[in-house]
Amino acid sequence: MSKLIGAAAIILNAEGKVLLVKHSYGKNNWDLPGGKAEDNESAEETASRETLEEVGLNVRIGPLTGIYYDPDYDMHHFVFIAHNDTEQEPQPSSPEILECRFFSIDELPRPISDFTCKRIKDALNPAREQLFHTVGPRQWIE
Repeated sequence: MSKLIGAAAIILNAEGKVLLVKHSYGKNNWDLPGGKAEDNESAEETASRETLEEVGLNVRIGPLTGIYYDPDYDMHHFVFIAHNDTEQEPQPSSPEILECRFFSIDELPRPISDFTCKRIKDALNPAREQLFHTVGPRQWIE
């Protein structure tokens, strides 16, 4: 059995707002662009591919901001800062995505999981020292 790996991108606009996508499944929740790795794909490649698939942006993957182990799924989630070096605006480009928008860190949309909030907070904390975290079951912020 192989381990599951996922990756997500933190993409900020010029105003420092973070790009989130609204899923068309489950709780129709807001989340970071990202998803599960495919065979023979690095975590960086996953974050880049998923961003392109979900919001149509070719991004440049920057620093790793965290690795999160989810024991419920035996899965590691990698989070990277990603840069949109084009003038292109994100657009939902997958049936999995209802909408995508930039949000102020202080006014994140609902519903959103505490896991998503933690990954954003960790990524934007310049004093972060620990990159590895174990996460518990999701708590939903409605």
